[in-house]
Amino acid sequence: MIDKNNITGIILAGGKSSRMGTDKGFIKLNDKYFVQYSIDALKPFVSKIMIVSDNPDYDIFGLKRINDITKNAGPIAGICSGLEASKTEYNVILSCDIPLITSEIVEKLIRNIDDTSQIIQAESKGKTMPLIAIYKKEITKTFNDFLKKEERRLRVAINSCISKNVILEKDQELTTMNVNTQHELKAVKYAYKH
Repeated sequence: MIDKNNITGIILAGGKSSRMGTDKGFIKLNDKYFVQYSIDALKPFVSKIMIVSDNPDYDIFGLKRINDITKNAGPIAGICSGLEASKTEYNVILSCDIPLITSEIVEKLIRNIDDTSQIIQAESKGKTMPLIAIYKKEITKTFNDFLKKEERRLRVAINSCISKNVILEKDQELTTMNVNTQHELKAVKYAYKH
């Protein structure tokens, strides 16, 4: 397995959260902030964790915080900001709104690193999860070029790279549940208890 000294954890917490009405990283599940679940999942496998967000409230976690290079440009900008600040070849990117995420998923992605893939993303229930993925630092320029062209669709950028999907087992599917609405928050709370 890749040495953790060559892996950085990057948490994207710069979204507008317009559907939720509040900063998603600071929603609590079982008395723990959402963003803390992403931090905990990354910790065993990375040498450093950074949070990409313009919100200084995230400084309470004592981690390096990176401002979004391009404002309001979605996840491509967040990923670019994180990759530019990273000093390592491999970077595990997680969003801040996946409170059921586990270290087991991060480890599974890392175990699938190979010589050719530039992006290794989780796949759950037939859907790819580009915000539960490993990005090689070498794709930074490609993503930056998309930003310059004002291309905001993450899938378009990913399709221009060599990517690989890691299919999760049935019992791991819940771990990728992300929360954008109050309804999804209720579903996650229910899943957490059961």
